[in-house]
Amino acid sequence: MRISARADYAVRAALQLAAAQDTGPVKAEAIAASQGVSHKFLESILNDLRRGGLVHSRRGGNGGYWLARPAASISVADVIRVADGPLVSVRGVRPPELSYSGAAESLLPLWIALRAHVRQILEGVSLADVASARLPAEVSALTENPTAWTNP
Repeated sequence: MRISARADYAVRAALQLAAAQDTGPVKAEAIAASQGVSHKFLESILNDLRRGGLVHSRRGGNGGYWLARPAASISVADVIRVADGPLVSVRGVRPPELSYSGAAESLLPLWIALRAHVRQILEGVSLADVASARLPAEVSALTENPTAWTNP
């Protein structure tokens, strides 16, 4: 699985909004500056998040963006799907739509298992979890293996 720059920036923007959830709308310029992201690119991402129902926006001097729901009810998977589409695909195709034959026949269950594992992690972590630096125990446990931090 590869996390695109678009998905990474979308999650980071959503986290900025989660952190400011009680302070009112946040301007796109402020998010872009705090995350070191291109303002123009971020505006496009925020518009996708708005169309996807994850954020609201208001124009004007007191305008900006805010989460459409509490941060605890928005998973990281929700944000990635709105910004970038399916969490796991093979050649741009969702695994259940694939078929293999011969020696590669058992490849499909591998892709399905990978998708299930990615979903389990990303759907199980909310914006509130990340913004508060309190990841679920099962996710934190995965990071405790030293090989998780190294390149093979």
